[in-house]
Amino acid sequence: MIDRLMLFGLSRQEAVIYTCLYQNGALNGYETAKLTGISRSNVYGALSGLVEKGAAYLMEGTSNKYVAVSPVELCDNRIRMLQEAKDYLEKHLHSEAKEEDGYITIEGNRNIENKIRSMLLQAEKRIYLYLPYRFLSFWEQQLLQLAEQGIKVVVLTDCQVELPGIQVYVLHPQEQAQQIHLIVDSRYVLTGEYSGQQQDTCLYSGQKNFVNVLKQALRNEIRLIELSCEKTD
Repeated sequence: MIDRLMLFGLSRQEAVIYTCLYQNGALNGYETAKLTGISRSNVYGALSGLVEKGAAYLMEGTSNKYVAVSPVELCDNRIRMLQEAKDYLEKHLHSEAKEEDGYITIEGNRNIENKIRSMLLQAEKRIYLYLPYRFLSFWEQQLLQLAEQGIKVVVLTDCQVELPGIQVYVLHPQEQAQQIHLIVDSRYVLTGEYSGQQQDTCLYSGQKNFVNVLKQALRNEIRLIELSCEKTD
């Protein structure tokens, strides 16, 4: 819970104190320090921070007390502020530099998932995705939405699954390695280990030769699957 509150701009101490306020109702600094075990000097600084960030209100009286806003209000306010900041940066922050065509290492499953999401959102024409089904299900809804928008989506996975509007090729059971290969618009690729762990590492690149090599490898994989199906028939 504390980690999730920190995603909305609260420090760890602020998140602890916010939780205390929300669970116990209006409290003054002394009461908050006693309940949380945090020193009074740190508590008063954190309470001021919560008020500045719109996470709590100050109730003035003989003994100033603080009351937490609801989690929904807190999150909605922060999301709205971030959206406004995003719109401003998109409008005013420009770069003359071209996107690098080199190789970028991306570490950690959260960073890899963020990159996957970004690549899928930027897709204009086609997507090729090689991914075990236990991870594919996480992206299923977004892939279906892209297919509905007219983007060609081709998936190679290790389980027979029905995805309307998406071409699905089933890999041989022996090929169920925890790997991802993602190609977007024949321009950018993401490839590497994808097991849902922090130690996962992937390579992202827009280097043309590298894109072509991976694209040809997936084409060969698809052709082998098609030949295997023909023999079975």
